[in-house]
Amino acid sequence: MPMRIGDAMPSLEGATTWFNGSLEDATETIKEKPTLVHFWAVSCGICKDKMPQLNEIKKKYGALGLQTIAVHMPRYEADTDLDLVDEAITANHITEPTAVDSLHKLKDAFLNEQGWVPVYYLFDAEGKLKTRAAGEFGISVLQTALDKMFATQAAAA
Repeated sequence: MPMRIGDAMPSLEGATTWFNGSLEDATETIKEKPTLVHFWAVSCGICKDKMPQLNEIKKKYGALGLQTIAVHMPRYEADTDLDLVDEAITANHITEPTAVDSLHKLKDAFLNEQGWVPVYYLFDAEGKLKTRAAGEFGISVLQTALDKMFATQAAAA
């Protein structure tokens, strides 16, 4: 069963490697702030196609206080090559703390039973799940939820 709206954000412990920071950095960064956790994989074509839109969202809402954590979830043996992961992080302009979930502990903690990528989890400042969206249309669902979450700040900007 997937996470439900209102569920608490799971711990980010269990990653095998971190890029652009550490578990401690990520945990401190998101404390009491709205947070987007997005799962992706090197082998995921949709992830690659949607990354420019995701980067625009991160830029727009990051200015309003949204924090972002990336989780690379290997789906195939080739996805475990950390050099390829590092290249993909650079190529896709992923600047946020990025967990590598080679043991699928984060996948399990976020109840991503089917192993969806991309999948987006949006949490409010209290760490409660506001929306979860996956696949090709996940960005659209995420955009709608962010517009609602940041309605007052976006209007003032």
